[in-house]
Amino acid sequence: MEVAALSPTSRPAPLLPTAPAHRRRLLPPRFVSGRRLRPSPRHQGFGCVRDGWAQRHSARKTGFFVTSSSSASLEPATQEVGTAVPGEWSGDAIRRQFLEFYAARGHKILPSSSLVPDDPTVFLTIAGMLQFKPIFLGKEPRRVPCATTSQKCIRTNDIENVGRTARHQTFFEMLGNFSFGDYFKKEATAWAWELATKEYGLPAERLWISVFEDDDEAFDIWHNEVGVPKEHIKRMGAEDNFWTSGATGPCGPCSEIYYDFYPERGSSDAVCKDSYDLGDDSRFIEFYNLVFMQYNKKDDGSLEPLKQKNIDTGMGLERMARILQNVPNNYETDLIFPIIEKAASLALVPYAKADEAMKTNLKIIGDHMRAVVYLISDGVLPSNIGRGYVVRRLIRRVVRMGRLIGIRGDGHGNLEGAFLPSLAEVVISLSTQIDPDVESRRKSIIGELQREELRFVQTLERGEKLLDELLDEALLSAGNNGNKHSLSGKDVFLLYDTYGFPVEITAEIAGERGVTVDMMGFSIEMENQRKQSQAAHNVVKLSVGNEIEIVKSIPDTEFLGYDSLFATAVVKGLLVNGNPVNKVSEGSEVEILLDRTPFYAESGGQVGDNGFLYLNGGEDRKQTTVIEINDVQKSLGNIFVHKGTIRQGSVEVGNEIDASVDPKLRRGAKAHHTATHLLQSALKSVVGSETSQAGSLVAFDRLRFDFNFHRSLSEEELMKIESLVNQWIGNATHLETKVMALQDAKNAGAIAMFGEKYGEEVRVVEVPGVSLELCGGTHVSNTAEIRGFKIISEQGIASGIRRIEAVAGDAFVDYVCARDNYMRCLCSSLKVKAEDVNGRVDTILEELRATRNEVSSLRSKIAVLKAASLASKATTVEPHNVRVVVENMGDVDADGLKSAAEYLLGTLQDPAAVILGSSPGDGKVSLVAAFSPAVVKMGLQAGKLVGGVAKLCGGGGGGKPNFAQAGGRKPEKLPDALEKARAEIAAAVSSSSS
Repeated sequence: MEVAALSPTSRPAPLLPTAPAHRRRLLPPRFVSGRRLRPSPRHQGFGCVRDGWAQRHSARKTGFFVTSSSSASLEPATQEVGTAVPGEWSGDAIRRQFLEFYAARGHKILPSSSLVPDDPTVFLTIAGMLQFKPIFLGKEPRRVPCATTSQKCIRTNDIENVGRTARHQTFFEMLGNFSFGDYFKKEATAWAWELATKEYGLPAERLWISVFEDDDEAFDIWHNEVGVPKEHIKRMGAEDNFWTSGATGPCGPCSEIYYDFYPERGSSDAVCKDSYDLGDDSRFIEFYNLVFMQYNKKDDGSLEPLKQKNIDTGMGLERMARILQNVPNNYETDLIFPIIEKAASLALVPYAKADEAMKTNLKIIGDHMRAVVYLISDGVLPSNIGRGYVVRRLIRRVVRMGRLIGIRGDGHGNLEGAFLPSLAEVVISLSTQIDPDVESRRKSIIGELQREELRFVQTLERGEKLLDELLDEALLSAGNNGNKHSLSGKDVFLLYDTYGFPVEITAEIAGERGVTVDMMGFSIEMENQRKQSQAAHNVVKLSVGNEIEIVKSIPDTEFLGYDSLFATAVVKGLLVNGNPVNKVSEGSEVEILLDRTPFYAESGGQVGDNGFLYLNGGEDRKQTTVIEINDVQKSLGNIFVHKGTIRQGSVEVGNEIDASVDPKLRRGAKAHHTATHLLQSALKSVVGSETSQAGSLVAFDRLRFDFNFHRSLSEEELMKIESLVNQWIGNATHLETKVMALQDAKNAGAIAMFGEKYGEEVRVVEVPGVSLELCGGTHVSNTAEIRGFKIISEQGIASGIRRIEAVAGDAFVDYVCARDNYMRCLCSSLKVKAEDVNGRVDTILEELRATRNEVSSLRSKIAVLKAASLASKATTVEPHNVRVVVENMGDVDADGLKSAAEYLLGTLQDPAAVILGSSPGDGKVSLVAAFSPAVVKMGLQAGKLVGGVAKLCGGGGGGKPNFAQAGGRKPEKLPDALEKARAEIAAAVSSSSS
């Protein structure tokens, strides 16, 4: 959402008219009243210490400084700046002041992009510059010369530090200003200083600057033009102050601004780094980073100057809030602390009275709740893979921490309830200025969190049971081997990572039973996971290749396909294997760039058009070249890449060609795309407006629609959806399309298509009274052209995500005709009418079930008869006179094997042990183990024994100590497996002291 900058004439009247214009403070958009407390000794005159946001906001009227000049001030730092006028800065006010400051200097305020990036090389949005990566690479033209944003970000590489340091977070906002070849180093540094000292009022003597060790230009600007004393400017090496995007690509030196919490410590040995990096989390904090993107790093490691120098900056909102609000850490700012207070109230312990361990857990809860709410809002639902696993892991950490601090149930007396929804309500109430869409998704966010928490509580309970089993094994193993009782690091990590079991509780319970915990092994497992996460998810890769040179010489493609399936165009470029060429001949695969085209390029879920390109030659305009196009992709900004094969002749750059789209395939795409819009409206009507799109495919012969929902749809719901869509088709409604400003479209209620990026102007497709969506795809002109709609399937594809597949148009007719033929054949085979098929099939199935039950009963009886003859083969193992039967029963199935084992165990006197195996066919192996009570008391466990034996047969299994089953895929190994079982039983019984 674009935020309009306040013009000098539209600003509110200053509250302090006697102050100079650049020092006037304004009433902020929002502030909270409360009691004013004494400032901390190290922040005298710089805000107030706060012990609860409901009580701690002072009534001091605050806001932001107003600067009448729209250019950077280069006055020296010795002027009167940063005198810390008493005032309370809310997080919203800090954000707004940043954006308005740069808007007044020609920057376009752009909205935050999603936490799910379009870039396939990046797991989650981890930096403010990510949405501008194609512009920095030259793959997309700049739409504005400079921009400013407040970007939602997620980083999980340092998750173990969250809550334990003053500044680590998983979710944070990055305020940034960006220049795309417009201004550079001089303006960026001057504005950064002006913003920090004049607008935010930071004392100049508390600010330190770091520059790259070889960047004399930056050093001179900071010292000579901005006026920062030399002793407050530190030269740093490439590891700290030279930004690179990867092995190759755009790069450059950077400069950072630090705030000094303890200037009284002097400057003789001060080091400009986040204090945490130095083992001290108190003195310095970096709050503003300026990247001067001025080089391109080549394959050989050499640097060449970029023709277009760029600026990429980032200011951590939470860090600046910590400084301006005078609180000891990021968590106690008004951006996070209300969540912490809510969690503390649910635990019935005020935050001020909590011990340090509990405060740490509360901070983790506050941070993680922000992350999960915004991730779910952006369509990332809990699952066991990919981004969904990040959400699930964060939710589980919150639930664990909630249990640790004493939250029971929902925190309001319902022990079977969930407490995450209460915390989510607070996060959502704080989201208005960050992402307005969160509020509209309130119901689905809270519902998903409630379901996930209740599922996880069950998982925790299973973890407790597993811990008991692992402790039993540790005690038994140590007793048998004379070793020390210990729980391995891998087992502790399994409990922690898979079952969400806190390591502290694991150690406490283990200690009560006399078992130690291998914390070193656990730390190794944790470090391995951290390294994998950090390596996989926290690098934004940029590379510069041939694309930049291509995009400079080729204009955007003019799309004509909304109105025509035929056009004459000029070949502007040819690519073979990604490399530009001037001519391509018959039989070659080629990518063709045209100045104009009727072909739709794949986007918004709709596949690219198919068709032909023709080159006509001679006086009779005879076709000399035929190129079959089988795909069209949009690349390098808005250039359409036509992919195909030259079937006849050759083509050169500069040729004039005729482009023709396959009309039948386009007709299919149009029908399925409009049907997709109708389907989404029907879904919202039938199952609820909280349902949202999670992906789509619009093909020539089918459509696929993924949506967020927590359960499968009933047959009745599917029938209602289908009926609604067909009703709208039958209404023969004319579609309306128009181009309008993005914000106007959103205000009108238009739905954005999943995964699409939009410019300032958008195309809106409306089925009056039914659907209104932002969409650049192709559509029918009247719903009657769709002909019909039929749902083929509905299924879950991930946790919380469902998928509907359907057909429309010609594909609908083909599908219905095919199903009619299948029904005719079925009626003929069953010799019944169509309306009697269901009854006849039910009868056949019932007869089949009865027959199978009878066969199974007979097989079990046969197995028992065979077993009767095996009792006489039992051997006795000393010293406890255990009767043991280990036999191969041929082709008896698993059920029969079970019946035989139960019979034998009942026939033999206690103590007795039975191991039976069989090969029932199809390359399968069945095994069963049955132990009497006395044998179990000796320490033998049927589950462990049969599971280990089954591995010889290429399988596995397990069960209870007294009875277990297993299987395998190697029948030839069964004799060896049974001999192994015989030997293990004999050895275990002989060594038992029971």
